[in-house]
Amino acid sequence: MKQRTWPCTSEGSRYTSLSFLKPHDKEKRSKFSIRATAKSSSSRSSPPLPSNEGADCAGDFSMLPFDILMKIAAPMSLPNLQAASSVCKSWRDALQPLRESMVLLRWGKRFKHGRGGVKPNLDKALHSFLKAAAGGSTLAMVDAGLMYWEKGEKERAVGLYRKAAELGDAVGQCNLGISYLQAQPSDPKEAMKWLKQSAENGYVRAQYQLALCLHQGRVVQTNLLEAARWYLKAAEGGYTRAMYNISLCYSVGEGLPQNRKLARKWMKRAADLGHSKAQFEHGLALFSEGALLKSVMYLELAERGGEKGATHVKEIAQQNLSSTSRAHAINQANR
Repeated sequence: MKQRTWPCTSEGSRYTSLSFLKPHDKEKRSKFSIRATAKSSSSRSSPPLPSNEGADCAGDFSMLPFDILMKIAAPMSLPNLQAASSVCKSWRDALQPLRESMVLLRWGKRFKHGRGGVKPNLDKALHSFLKAAAGGSTLAMVDAGLMYWEKGEKERAVGLYRKAAELGDAVGQCNLGISYLQAQPSDPKEAMKWLKQSAENGYVRAQYQLALCLHQGRVVQTNLLEAARWYLKAAEGGYTRAMYNISLCYSVGEGLPQNRKLARKWMKRAADLGHSKAQFEHGLALFSEGALLKSVMYLELAERGGEKGATHVKEIAQQNLSSTSRAHAINQANR
């Protein structure tokens, strides 16, 4: 779901936000209550010490209780899970349910998106995600939560996000934080708690969303220094919208010293990665410098992205270019 962003719009906002919701879900938002789901984990007894035959790892590793090991491994990607499973026989046996969950997770994605030679089937996708989530995979919990959210079953989605978040999944933490922001009434304290945890775990969307909250002062007191710090972290992590916002911060000196060079650098990066507002503003900068060929290319891209103001400037720039140069600029935009 799109949210308005600091400070205001040009026709649309210069600053844009991204949550886990699709744009068309904006009108579907309904009241829901945030319910804390009780954390229930089936406790397993600690495994016996492995024999010399099956394991060659240190005894303290193999003696790690199964339930603790499962919680540690729950947010792992498949390569990391496979690496952990190869540590010793005890770990391999303990992590078998999670490895099986990964197979179910892959099938869920195939059914959801119609990949791997199967037709899209949302019911089968959700069933696979839920079975994988039952096996302990936080990745599957988040995917199942997303499907419930898209279906309008917000409480079920939040319950799955919470379970994933409590197991340390950064995406689950981010989605849970956004859920608290969008709840009626919202819960800013819980929202910021989970967004910050996710941001500190390195999730760039959470870093960006946290920066927006601090910048807007919508749910917490405005803190421009902290907002700029999190924008920069998200931008350095490759998050395009954060690149655009940190460019504006450098441009006007919001939360950090004004620096035109860095503002230009981040604006170009955002433009090159497809941010339409950045393409428009970078195109304007090139136009003002007389770099008309490049200006037309960026303005053409911005126009295609819905920036109506780009059309007029592009037409003026094209009047000062030959037909060959105009065609070259459009070909560059096409590529």
